[in-house]
Amino acid sequence: MDQQLFLGFAAVALTLACTPGADWAYSIAAGLNQRSFAPAIAGLCSGYVVLTLLVAAGVAALIASIPALLGWLTIAGAAYLLWLGFTTARSWRGARFSSLEQSGSSRLRSFLRGLGTSSINPKGLLLFLALVPQFISPAAGLPAPVQLGILGLSFVLMVAVVYSIVALAAQKLLQSRPAAARVVTLASGLIMIALGAVLLFEQLAPLAANSALLAA
Repeated sequence: MDQQLFLGFAAVALTLACTPGADWAYSIAAGLNQRSFAPAIAGLCSGYVVLTLLVAAGVAALIASIPALLGWLTIAGAAYLLWLGFTTARSWRGARFSSLEQSGSSRLRSFLRGLGTSSINPKGLLLFLALVPQFISPAAGLPAPVQLGILGLSFVLMVAVVYSIVALAAQKLLQSRPAAARVVTLASGLIMIALGAVLLFEQLAPLAANSALLAA
């Protein structure tokens, strides 16, 4: 691959990974409320692996070319973020660092929530569509799907490091501060609720406008 293109992608991808959002909120919540946040981070990363495979296989472009399908995926992602945000915010009073070992079902639940948080977000899919192809070099010796895979997995590695640092920082800084832990847990839930509401509004507003025009 072209070294300059790869370094340019790495700089943009790292900036995006360091931008707070739903992934950060979930990482912080996992760091506060779980003895091991590894399953949650693994779930978040697995979601981006799924998106990488979809982009490399060309499925992502097909989905994006069907506005109705993408709209329903956005609504599903928004509903999921709202649910996750409500469940996180609802637990804020009891938020504290847990020193207990997680059960197998608890680890699986953390993993699946992380997987859903990153993979069902249609904006993440569009991000891969808009960003990754710009760094593909036709002159490179590797086929385009392979280059897409390398770039996507590089992004996965970056978010794994960034989200682990975020979760570890939450765990170390807030485990001895229960009041601060409760505030941060509530804030994390509210961020996810806000993001879900924005996504939902972006899809439902045009539908409502079209319905009003048809009724008129």
